[in-house]
Amino acid sequence: MLEKIMEAWVGRDDLRRRQAGSVRGWTLGVGLLVSILTLAACDAPTQASDPRAASAPAQSPARAAPAKDGFADVDGGRIHYQVYGDLASGKTPLLVLHGSIMSAEQMRPMIEPFTASRPVIAIDQRGHGRTGDLPGPITYEMLADDAAGVLQALNVPTADVLGYSMGGTAAFFMAIRHPDRVGKQIIVSGTARRGGWYPEVQASFAKWTPEMFAGSPLEAEYKRLSPTPEAFPTLIEELSDMDTANYDRSDEAIRSIDDKTMIIVGDADGMQLAYAVELFKLRGGVDVKEAMQGFLSEVPRARLAVLPGTSHTGMMVEAKLLAQLAIPFLDDAKPEMPPGFLKSTNGDEASKGEGVD
Repeated sequence: MLEKIMEAWVGRDDLRRRQAGSVRGWTLGVGLLVSILTLAACDAPTQASDPRAASAPAQSPARAAPAKDGFADVDGGRIHYQVYGDLASGKTPLLVLHGSIMSAEQMRPMIEPFTASRPVIAIDQRGHGRTGDLPGPITYEMLADDAAGVLQALNVPTADVLGYSMGGTAAFFMAIRHPDRVGKQIIVSGTARRGGWYPEVQASFAKWTPEMFAGSPLEAEYKRLSPTPEAFPTLIEELSDMDTANYDRSDEAIRSIDDKTMIIVGDADGMQLAYAVELFKLRGGVDVKEAMQGFLSEVPRARLAVLPGTSHTGMMVEAKLLAQLAIPFLDDAKPEMPPGFLKSTNGDEASKGEGVD
């Protein structure tokens, strides 16, 4: 699928030269971005892109509609937001941060599975979607401050945060810069330093140009939503600058984040698996005592999920599975004990972790 997309955009002969030459990193990195966002732009991404759905009849699932949307005034501009559900319900909202050249609308596959259990806030980050171009560059610090500003404008004291790709990095920055605003974090294919990506992917960020995306579905979707449709080249240049700048957060900063964290990555992702494990450890994962006793007696501080046969793009296809893994994390659900393993203090078999000494 990716090769066909790239062939359509850069030409078959040019694509073969790029793949055969020394710019393999260009194909990997730009292909990563292209495939993510082309998939996200599809009307029904799971049906269109998941080979397991090939034999099933194509269906268009009912889509949740935002209860409200609007603009929040923050320092340096106005940020567009969508709210699903009732923010006055008493439930902690989930704030969703999209990836590069995406929008809140394109994150619907990841948003919708959560809306049955909690309010969801989705924003168009600066330069993107209905927010459009704003003065100055784009930095992860700005993205974090914008997101915190939206929560303040909506009178939301604290929200859990799900960030995908660029949004995952922004979620780390938000948790570090605005700890009072951020509860739990779900980091989906996002890094806290440049070296978290494979070297070829990282090197490709410097090679992004507006011409690579000219005439693409990404450009068309940007122009459809944006109040500044002429600014697409500016966005590409600003994203390239942001991801080639030094945005590395220290290990101490990652350890200092207050609440619980879940790291989700694909086993064929652009983010290195070893780095995902490193993040998991920094956030309090790998409790040797719990591992030795064979069951969890407390809700873990960190969780790690590696989705099999899943690429960076594939996270959008696996949105329902992602939610099935993440909702128990958000709910602080304690893993259950299987029956027949241990005895409770009153001599009865314990079927759950509760009551097990």
